Amino acid sequence: MPGGERSAARALVVIPARHGSTRLPGKPLLSIAGRTLLERVLANANAAARLAGNCDIVVATDDERIADHARELGADVRMTSPDLDSGSARAFAAALQCAIAPDHVINLQGDAPFVAPDVIAGLIAALRSGSADVATPVYRLDWARLDRLRAHKQTAPFSGTTCVRDAQGRALWFSKTILPALRDEAGLRIADPLSPVWQHLGLYAYTMRALEWFAAAPQGRYEAMEGLEQLRFLENGWTVATVPVAAPDHALSGIDTPQDLVLAEDAIARLGDPFPAAAEQSPA
Repeated sequence: MPGGERSAARALVVIPARHGSTRLPGKPLLSIAGRTLLERVLANANAAARLAGNCDIVVATDDERIADHARELGADVRMTSPDLDSGSARAFAAALQCAIAPDHVINLQGDAPFVAPDVIAGLIAALRSGSADVATPVYRLDWARLDRLRAHKQTAPFSGTTCVRDAQGRALWFSKTILPALRDEAGLRIADPLSPVWQHLGLYAYTMRALEWFAAAPQGRYEAMEGLEQLRFLENGWTVATVPVAAPDHALSGIDTPQDLVLAEDAIARLGDPFPAAAEQSPA
């Protein structure tokens, strides 16, 4: 069963970066507003490592082209098997290759260029200071964002994940359905500018013990139904801490299609480019 003592610990940010995406091949090497996707993610990771302290970064890939680009950017690289079926499995494989095993592993997907460094560092802090086995960020939706999520689910029902939390901020459940159901929604809208709905950002920090268990455990029943790997932990009694963060300005959670590249460049044009700020915070 999960549990165990925590200590101030060494963290490892792993950036899984595959070349063989079926919808967008070679996407870590593709450019968004003049910077490759991997360059943007790596800048955020570097800035987060500086904020957190005692933190290493590696790029985990199965492709020499991505490995070469990562090295050009100054990153450490770990080659992993192309047969691994998830970013979490690739993160565990990379962590096993470290000379000194990390205590905490952060799985920062290589197709998520808009995850803010303070969000990544906040997950590391949550594991270092608490008793959770896994930490992941969530943000509370205002009513306009909730209305947009509902409208989007009319055509894309499996986009957007919501989270129900207990009084201590531990995850009770995650779902592609919008949870909870809202009785007397009209009254709730009058009483509070924020809805009771929390949306999940797909970013995880694990204790090494929890990640090792995850990599060996079979897929859970509800995990398969919802398509949400974090449910494997909840189905088996592990503790998942949710870390509240600000709602992201750049709403794209990941880059999966050519259309997403266009949307990302449009967001940067409208809202500004977060890259310079992240790069300035990065360690030399």
